[in-house]
Amino acid sequence: MSLIVAGVGIAAGVRGNELRQEILQNSQQESALEQQLQDETDRTEEIQELEQYMQSDEYIEKIAREKLGLLKENEILFREE
Repeated sequence: MSLIVAGVGIAAGVRGNELRQEILQNSQQESALEQQLQDETDRTEEIQELEQYMQSDEYIEKIAREKLGLLKENEILFREE
């Protein structure tokens, strides 16, 4: 009878060790996923900020000046050749 109890104890110990390893792996995976979620949340915020900036008068003016060469009233453009 004591051999059976000892065998069950050993089996439970082995299984407990396996479960601890599994818990550790799951914990590491959870941490990695939480970091990934935070990174994606930060990226979403950056995209939203950029979207707001692109709808601003400041951005429109910048693009008009850089890409289209437009000037404000009473401005003079000097070019180096």
